[in-house]
Amino acid sequence: MGLIIGILLAAGTSRRFGADKLTHLLPNGDRVAVRACRNLLASTDGVLAVVRPGSEELAALLQAEGAEVQICADAKQGMGASLVFGVRARPEATGWLIALADMPWIAPTTIRKVADALRSGATIAAPCWQGRRGHPVGFSRVLGPDLAALSGDVGAKAVIQAHLELIHIVDCDDPGILKDIDKQEDLNLLKKLKKPS
Repeated sequence: MGLIIGILLAAGTSRRFGADKLTHLLPNGDRVAVRACRNLLASTDGVLAVVRPGSEELAALLQAEGAEVQICADAKQGMGASLVFGVRARPEATGWLIALADMPWIAPTTIRKVADALRSGATIAAPCWQGRRGHPVGFSRVLGPDLAALSGDVGAKAVIQAHLELIHIVDCDDPGILKDIDKQEDLNLLKKLKKPS
C-alpha cells in the first residue's frame, strides 16, 4: 500500500501569538502541537516533526508521543525551508501528508481519508469542508522533486498551484481543516468545534 509519512511542521516562531503557541495548553488540557501530532500519528504510517533549534521542550513532547523529531537549522528562513527539510529527511515515503502543528482540531478520520487517497493513487489530495479546501495536504512521491525545490517562506501552495488539475478533493464534515491558532483568542474555537474523533 505504500508508506505515507506525516510531516508535522512545528518550527514556527509564534510571533502573533505572543508566546510559544505550540506548547500552549488547549482548554481540554492537551498541548497544541501534541494534539496535532496525535491526530497525525493515528492516521499515517509515521510522523516526522520538524522543529527549530532551541525547541527542546517541544521536541521532547513530540518524541514522547511517538513522532520522529528532527531539528531544521534553516527553520528561520520560513515554512518552505522546514517542508523541504522534512521531505528530504524521509525520501523513502510513497507520499507525504504536510500538516501544521498549530492545527489541533483536524479529525484523525479526515487525515486518514487524505492518506487513503494517496494510497489509492492520487498525486495531490486535500480535504474540503463546505467548499473550502484545507489541511493537511497530501503529495505523492512523484512530486518529491517539486517539494524539495521550495525555499524560504514559500510553502506547498506553489506546488499545488502548478498542479491544480491533479488535486483529488476529499469531502469531509470537519471544520477543523480550516482552523489554525495564530492568536490567543483562537483557542476559544475549541468550544465551537466538535472534538476530533
